[in-house]
Amino acid sequence: MKFTKIERAFEKGSGTVQLRGWIKRKRDLKGKTFILLRDETAEIQCVCDSAKAGRELFLECSRSTIESSVELSGALHKDSRAPGGVELQIKKFEIVDLAEVFPIQKDLSTEFLMDVRHLWLRSAKMRDALKVRATVFGAFRDFMEKKHCTEASGPMFVTGMVEGALTLFKVPYFGKTVYLTQSSQFYLEVLMYSLGNVYTIAPSFRAEKSKTTRHLTEFWHAEVELPWTDLEGIMDFEEEMIRFITKRVMKESKKELLALGRDPKTLKPAAEKKFKRMKYDEVLELARKKFPHLKKGSDFGEKEERELTRNFDVPLFVTNFPRSLKPFYHRPDPNNPEEILCNDLLAPEGYGEIIGGGERTWKAEVLIQRMKEDGIDPKPYQWYIDLRKYGSVPHAGFGLGLERLTAWYCKAGHIRDVVPFPRTINRTYP
Repeated sequence: MKFTKIERAFEKGSGTVQLRGWIKRKRDLKGKTFILLRDETAEIQCVCDSAKAGRELFLECSRSTIESSVELSGALHKDSRAPGGVELQIKKFEIVDLAEVFPIQKDLSTEFLMDVRHLWLRSAKMRDALKVRATVFGAFRDFMEKKHCTEASGPMFVTGMVEGALTLFKVPYFGKTVYLTQSSQFYLEVLMYSLGNVYTIAPSFRAEKSKTTRHLTEFWHAEVELPWTDLEGIMDFEEEMIRFITKRVMKESKKELLALGRDPKTLKPAAEKKFKRMKYDEVLELARKKFPHLKKGSDFGEKEERELTRNFDVPLFVTNFPRSLKPFYHRPDPNNPEEILCNDLLAPEGYGEIIGGGERTWKAEVLIQRMKEDGIDPKPYQWYIDLRKYGSVPHAGFGLGLERLTAWYCKAGHIRDVVPFPRTINRTYP
């Protein structure tokens, strides 16, 4: 007999099956041993009755421990008292590896669960969140294929910044100093001239001393660069992409979302309705009702973004930020050079920014001028400036924080709840 996944056993509902997995819970009651068996698909209640089982079988079930790996077989039958309405009567039982006393018992504090992350990942909560995360990654790639984008990659060791010098991680490199990449954007702009529409999924690193619920020092970054595209074009692309991913998650991750406390129906507006689009000045006026200290040129942080979108059911595009708020590579609006042709996409329900994008500066003289304004030496970026000298074209792109998007879908209270091994300013173990 072949081994059956627990999810398939539920679908079968009756007959004999052979299962294997790990013991999530176990209790002995009135001559019976109840085992909640888990694998990567589901959990099922298994029972060994001392009155029906042989002594050897019953003793083997009794001596098993939480998180022991086991193989067993038995008969399925309906039982409304059992989780999922199906129970398995154990006929054969073998302990593959007897687990020591499992350390995750009563202490469920955040700090402790982070220390034992390698074991906490076995929990149903983390399993379900990581399955949603996998769906998000897969849907992003499928959308890129649908739009005829070519996957490429840039280096992790770089010599310059993309998102500001203060968030660079320095790395010793054979007698020199290099940095961990903050973004693959510049390298995708290089590859765009060869491959056309181009994208990557890769880690980015930001040395941000932030303890908010949405910041990591290492995160997975989905980035896209499109030639011959303007601000409206890149926003249309982003909107279509988020709707595509949302539909996929609603369809393929319904069970996991429900288990995590997210009703998939609440995501329907983001899958079907037009996203809101507002300029920075309009959003600033809205934000000032709650945060009157904000002035022209103020950036929106986690608190402001949370309040702005708390009651929204679709994402919000914020466009045309002041020149002073965006890095040198963003293109100033030719009709109003003090504004940048850029967009931040804020997720609804207070989850904040998930995408930053916009038009890129594509004229060498404008790029160099913006570098000088920001006090940046153009020399280390000569290769990037060269792109503007040899057949430059209007182009645009964006970066999507895949974990932030997943956190919104999962209705997670913290971004660490959707990341297997989160890296923060005070966490690099395990």
